[in-house]
Amino acid sequence: MDFTISPELEELRRRIAAFVETEIIPHETNPASWDAHENIAEPALAELRAKARAAGLWCIQLKPETGGLGVGRVGMAVCYEAMNRSIFGPVVFNSAAPDDGNMMVLEAVATPDQKRRWLAPIVAGEVRSAFAMTEPHPGGGSDPTMIRTRAEKQPDGSWKLHGRKWFITGAEAAAHFIVVARSSDDARRGLTAFLFHRDQPGWEILRRIPIMGPEEHGGHCEIAFDGLHIPAEDVLMGEGDGFKVTQIRLGPARLTHCMRWLGLAKRCVEIARAYAATREGFGIRLADRESIQLKLGRAAMAIEIGRLLVMKAAWELDRGGQARKEVSMAKVQAANTLHEAADMAIQINGARGYSKDTVLEWIYRYARQARLVDGADEVHQMVLNRFLDKEGDDFWRWQVAGA
Repeated sequence: MDFTISPELEELRRRIAAFVETEIIPHETNPASWDAHENIAEPALAELRAKARAAGLWCIQLKPETGGLGVGRVGMAVCYEAMNRSIFGPVVFNSAAPDDGNMMVLEAVATPDQKRRWLAPIVAGEVRSAFAMTEPHPGGGSDPTMIRTRAEKQPDGSWKLHGRKWFITGAEAAAHFIVVARSSDDARRGLTAFLFHRDQPGWEILRRIPIMGPEEHGGHCEIAFDGLHIPAEDVLMGEGDGFKVTQIRLGPARLTHCMRWLGLAKRCVEIARAYAATREGFGIRLADRESIQLKLGRAAMAIEIGRLLVMKAAWELDRGGQARKEVSMAKVQAANTLHEAADMAIQINGARGYSKDTVLEWIYRYARQARLVDGADEVHQMVLNRFLDKEGDDFWRWQVAGA
């Protein structure tokens, strides 16, 4: 790997960082900029989104023909980290989950007509979207083979859906949905992905699930399907390709979470260092105490390890690989690094860190979900062990040039 980035990418990163500093971070301390669910309020968001679009910083992850900048996964790693220096950052640039992952999978596999109908409005910022896969027990969670929501094919080729999903991020605010349902009992091709609009009859939101942390726009919802009718043209990829759709979506989406989390982890270190540099106790600055230096040094090292793992996974995706092993390693490292960085920063800040005078407590609550979403730590460690059993010492093989 070559760890240098192009001057053009560095200029884009600088522009994003400057926008975050001057335009977004001031909203974190303005009560009027917050909504009832501890996210950025719609009026403030609309204003910032208009500025981001005017600055040419909109949907950088997508291809130019789709409306983006085509920076690739490596470019996303550089820029997403800069975006999430602010807790409000990614959504301003239309680079936040779940729209981010939904746009990328639609760009990759949707038909031209599906892109026009389902993708373009999300890219334009006219609607939000949701990805409905997770189900309550005994349905599918981290294991999609357990999905029980049924899709029944009709004589005219259309489908009807029955079942239940939960913890569907953004569902309350979404207009466009991707839902994965069981279309047959085939072990390999038993799942199909469908597109539907919120105005279609045959489904409902049962509740917005109260959660521990701050919420994305639209919350995390439990939804039920009771005969949702989906035309044949709204099947994504093809009948039986639902597992492929989930893999195509979730691999890069997991990695984009990691990119953003590292930006938040760096913000935690930033706040901790600033406080330690000025706060004194028992005649000495906190920054001069070895115990504080050890905490900050350990956090800095963990963030850099996360960045290296993320960049390797992004590089592998850009060269056409699936990067399953690399993404799993990055996911575990980045999620735990964020949680530990937030905890460390709160400890250094003391009561101030536990209060809402800084964003640390917000990040701490948000960080706890990082070890659960898009596959719990243990699932990714299990995946890594499978690679280890299969590859043995080749688990750590070097990439040979030209091979």
